[in-house]
Amino acid sequence: MRDVELEQKIKDLIDGLKGICNAYGLSGDGNEYKIISQSFLYKFLNDKFIHDVCEVEPELKNANNLQDSLFRKTEDKYEILMAKLGGGTAKLKPTQLISYLYAQQNVDDFYKNFNETLNDIAVQNSGTFSVHTASNKNVLLFDANLFNVITDEDKRDDAARAVINRLSENRFDFVEAFGHGFDFFSTIFEYLIKDYNTNGGGTYAEYYTPHSVARIIAKILVNGNENLQDQKVLDPSAGSGTLLMNIAHEIGIDRCSVYSQDISQKSSNLLRLNLILNNLAHSITNVVEGNTLTAPKHTGKKFDFIVSNPPFGLRKNAYEDSYNEINNNPVWSERFFAGIPNLPKEDNDKSKANVYLLFLQHVLWMMSDSGKAAIVVPTGFITAHNTIEKKIRKQLIEKKWLKGVVSMPSYIFANTGTNVSVIFIDKTNKDDTVTLVDASKLGEKIKEGKNQRTIIRAEEEQKIIDAFLNMEAIENFSVKVGYNEIKEKDYSLSAGPYFDVKIEHVDITEEELWKRVNAYKNSLTEQFSKNERLEKCILEQMERIKNANR
Repeated sequence: MRDVELEQKIKDLIDGLKGICNAYGLSGDGNEYKIISQSFLYKFLNDKFIHDVCEVEPELKNANNLQDSLFRKTEDKYEILMAKLGGGTAKLKPTQLISYLYAQQNVDDFYKNFNETLNDIAVQNSGTFSVHTASNKNVLLFDANLFNVITDEDKRDDAARAVINRLSENRFDFVEAFGHGFDFFSTIFEYLIKDYNTNGGGTYAEYYTPHSVARIIAKILVNGNENLQDQKVLDPSAGSGTLLMNIAHEIGIDRCSVYSQDISQKSSNLLRLNLILNNLAHSITNVVEGNTLTAPKHTGKKFDFIVSNPPFGLRKNAYEDSYNEINNNPVWSERFFAGIPNLPKEDNDKSKANVYLLFLQHVLWMMSDSGKAAIVVPTGFITAHNTIEKKIRKQLIEKKWLKGVVSMPSYIFANTGTNVSVIFIDKTNKDDTVTLVDASKLGEKIKEGKNQRTIIRAEEEQKIIDAFLNMEAIENFSVKVGYNEIKEKDYSLSAGPYFDVKIEHVDITEEELWKRVNAYKNSLTEQFSKNERLEKCILEQMERIKNANR
């Protein structure tokens, strides 16, 4: 099956699951994404399991009924078969296959059977597929009571039957799917979560990082280095993992381990799904659900690569507890060397604490001595005169860690018009110069629903990457700047002030010069005359008003 046909087939499955949710009153409900994502994940794991057991025991490919063939195996032989499977394959029992549940759907309380099956799979595979909280509790693969989100108990069986029927319709050929790799599954994942990963999801919801930005970051950081091995990659504000997936595939999924933390339970669950789809299940145990600012995990490690698109600002009620805890913990003075953003005075959308400054300092703290990092910040950061912003920029320059800055077009994120820039940090930077790129004029403006969005074209991505890596000076686009020059400009990291100002000289005759001077003189005389008449008119009007009020 060609990739377009396979992609459409999977999208049809997702649309079918959304249709079921709509039929049972869950469309737009906060729990809809659970049934969609977990049903899809069950389908993926089921079909991947079938594919993988047939790979390790090829005779199973020719079995008339795979389920029966698995049932006939002795307990010892079944354990041997499971031991042969790779770490990214969920270990299932024959009674946990979709085909078995499909045959059982007419029993009473079928939804309970469905729930129990998912829960048993999650428990059996907890060592591989569990996400951890900051307090070291396990978050299992599946919700133990998935169909209980339907409030009308009489409808739960019908909903569960509708889902199992939809899941049983087709078995995907994952040989072909895996052959398409990251680009294929990133498209599927984005389609799967597009309705559930927006700023409508709550205080900590992720502004989805566009793949164009993630690709630029990954290619600049890795710079085509094919000799990397055993790399540790961190995102302390991971969301659903777009940045992590891009850089992991740029490095090579067999040459890196991914680590993450995010305060959002939903984002952590979506990230787990993303890791499974992208053959990075070996890193799931490194996924942490929790507050990076107050309960940072992975602190016993230093990282080779760090990427982050953190929340830019938090309202008072979302930030107050973190502020108080950080402020009262002197141990973190080194971690937050430049300072802590003040607590907002008001609890409203316009009054927010710039928490991205804490994440930026955290990134510097977690980098290895040879580490590289990229963090998305509001463009205002690169010129701000505020104390914290300037202290951070000054350290990046004084230690010669700053590799460069790319200022992105406005509306690069669909849900916010905030202009953003990407700060690139390299602790091994050997150059006395940095590259500043002003890509703000690139991209195509499109409408997505009620929102405006800017799409960076493939050739524009490459232009940014080439200019940065080659340290090219391109008129009004990119410039190579020395550290001393940046100091002289008060540590400003905006490209514009460093561009050469070009004055075009045009040779004219003396006669033409005086002709132009006389023209300007006549124009000024006419303007002065008009001003005089206007002044006289205003004074006359004021006098009339004065006389009328006597």
